[in-house]
Amino acid sequence: MDSNTDFGFSTALEALKTGKRVGRREWKNARFVFLVQGSEFEVSRAPLNEFFAEGTKVSYRPHIDMCGTDGSIGTWSPSMVDIMANDWYEVTE
Repeated sequence: MDSNTDFGFSTALEALKTGKRVGRREWKNARFVFLVQGSEFEVSRAPLNEFFAEGTKVSYRPHIDMCGTDGSIGTWSPSMVDIMANDWYEVTE
């Protein structure tokens, strides 16, 4: 798999699971998506300490984030169009 090879969503999902970044050629306002591994930690700073007591153990579940063209990062869920698309590719830069 390289950045010149297009593939479907199932391949993109497998790539995410192995730590790769993937994107869609159709996207204009996003650079790529990536898998955030789950973890556990104790609350020690904002914004979580606004909702939980300091030291509370939090279980952070795995999820997929998107990096926008402006560098911002947010959670992402695929649309039906994303799932059916065959223009996924590995983002290497």
